[in-house]
Amino acid sequence: MIILVTILHVLVCLFLIIVVLLQSGKAADLAGAFGGMGSQTAFGPRGSATILSKATTISAALFMLTSLSLAILYTREGHTTGSVLDKAPVTKQAPAKQSTTTPAIPGQAPAQGGQQAPVKK
Repeated sequence: MIILVTILHVLVCLFLIIVVLLQSGKAADLAGAFGGMGSQTAFGPRGSATILSKATTISAALFMLTSLSLAILYTREGHTTGSVLDKAPVTKQAPAKQSTTTPAIPGQAPAQGGQQAPVKK
């Protein structure tokens, strides 16, 4: 079932690409080149729906339906890939060792044997 819907989805995608590329823009006529009622108008004159615009609407709706059905079918079949963190190798790190020496004052050499270095004033 998934293979059939995937094939249908690819065919609808190709058809949608072809139909959209065959259409001409709204301002493709001579008046659009000189600023007359171009694509910037909100309520300009609208022509009747051509066969290409109807095919675009139908193929866009089919594209949405096949996309949604593929998503549902893949999750029901258990083809989820999971998280990237689930695939990462689990490494166990040893805890950090506790230091027996006290931290040195900046600019002085570290103390040896757990004794603090004398402070010069």
